[in-house]
Amino acid sequence: MSSSPHRSQPEAFVPASFQTGFPIRPDRMVEARTADDVREAVAYAAGHGLRVTAHATGHGLPGAVEGGVLVATRALDAVTVDPVARTATIGAGATWGAVTAAAAPHGLAPLNGSSPSVGAVSYTLGGGLGILAREFGYAADHVRALEVVTADGVPRRVTPEREPELFWGLRGGGRRLGVVTSMEIGLVAVERLYGGAIAFDGEQAAEVMARYLEWTRTVPAALTSSLAALPYPDLPQVPEEVRGRYVVSVRVAFTGDAAEGERLVAPLRAVGPALEDSLREMPYTESPTIHNDPPFPHAYYGEGLLLRGLDAERGARVLELAGPGAPMMNVVQLTHLGGALAGRPEPASAVPHRDAGFLLGLISVLDTTDVPSVRELYGEISGALGPLVQGRAANFCFGGGDRTHGFHEPETAKRLAGLVSQYDPAGLFGGPYEG
Repeated sequence: MSSSPHRSQPEAFVPASFQTGFPIRPDRMVEARTADDVREAVAYAAGHGLRVTAHATGHGLPGAVEGGVLVATRALDAVTVDPVARTATIGAGATWGAVTAAAAPHGLAPLNGSSPSVGAVSYTLGGGLGILAREFGYAADHVRALEVVTADGVPRRVTPEREPELFWGLRGGGRRLGVVTSMEIGLVAVERLYGGAIAFDGEQAAEVMARYLEWTRTVPAALTSSLAALPYPDLPQVPEEVRGRYVVSVRVAFTGDAAEGERLVAPLRAVGPALEDSLREMPYTESPTIHNDPPFPHAYYGEGLLLRGLDAERGARVLELAGPGAPMMNVVQLTHLGGALAGRPEPASAVPHRDAGFLLGLISVLDTTDVPSVRELYGEISGALGPLVQGRAANFCFGGGDRTHGFHEPETAKRLAGLVSQYDPAGLFGGPYEG
C-alpha cells in the first residue's frame, strides 16, 4: 500500500457489502492485504483528521459511510487451526463458513453464528451469540488474543496479560477501540449435532409462541433454540411447503444424541401438523441449514432487544405488530438465552446484560419502506414490551449507527468511555462513547 490511500470512486470502487440499504462513499479507501496496510491507513487518517471505518463483509454495516477512510479487510482472510491447542487464528476478513470448514477435519468447531458468510472477527467483537451459545457462552468468552491497530497507528497484541483493560473492552465493545486485524479463538470439540427447524402455519403463531415459551423453561443448556416468524415470498425458489405463507418456526441446535433430541422436541411437534420438519442428526458443517439465512445481499434495518423474560401475551402482541398486517415486511426472531450465557467467565469482558432471558431480533426489509417508518414500528413493539426490555444487542442492531444508547449497563458504558478516551482521544473511530 502506498503512504497515501487512494481516493474512492463512489460509483465503481467500493467494497461488496451484504447490507445494501446504506451508501458507502468514503473519501479514501484502502484494500488492506496485510496488517501493515491497516497500520498505514490508520496513521494516514489520524494525520489528516479523517475518521476510520473498517469493513469486512458488511452484514453489520452500522449505516451510511460518508467521507473518511474506509479500511476494507476482506483480503485478511487467513484461517489457521492448531488442533492440539484447540485454537484457531483468524484474519479480520475471514467468514464463519471458512473457520468452520478449517476446524471440522480436526473434530472441532467455532462458536459461530447462523450465517456462514458473516465476518467472524466483527461478530465476535460484538459479543457473538451463536447457535451453541447456551452450552458454551458468547464467542467473545473464547477469545485468547487479538492483534489490533489503535488510533495512534500502533499495532498491539492484546491478551489477558498484556493490556488486560483493552482486552476486556475489545470483547463486547470493540469496534470503537481500533481495527482488529486478527484474533486467536478457542474451539470446542463438536463434530455433529441434532438440529433443524419445525415450521407451522402463521395462523398458529400465538399458540406456537406460548408453547415455545413454556418449552424453554424445561430444556437443558446443551440445547440452543430460537423462534422465527416471517412471511415467505411467493417465488419459485422458495420451498413449496412455505411459499407465499406466513410461517412460524422453531430452530434447534442440540449437542446431545439424536434419541434425546427427539424426546426433547416432542412437545413442539405436539402443537400440530407441521408445514416442514427438518430436525435430524447432522455433521456440524451442515449447521447453517438450521436457520437457512438468505445468502444474497439486500437492504435491511434491524433491532436487537435484550429481554428480562417474556410472557405469552406480550409475545403474541409482538407477532401481531410485526406480522402480515404490519406496514412493511418483517422477520421476528426470539432467541432463548441463559445457560452459559448467564455465566461470568474469567477474564471478564464488556459483553452486556448477561442475565437476559431472551433476545428479540427484528429485521425489516427496506426495499418497500423507509427507516423512519420502521423505527416507528419498533418503538411500538418496545412500548408493548415495557419493563421487560433491558437493553440492546450490538450484533443485531443492523443499520444501528443511528442508535447510541442502551448497549451496555451504566458502569460498563462508563468504563468503555474511559477506554475510548484513552485509546482514541481524537474520535478517529467515531467520537466519544455514549453506549
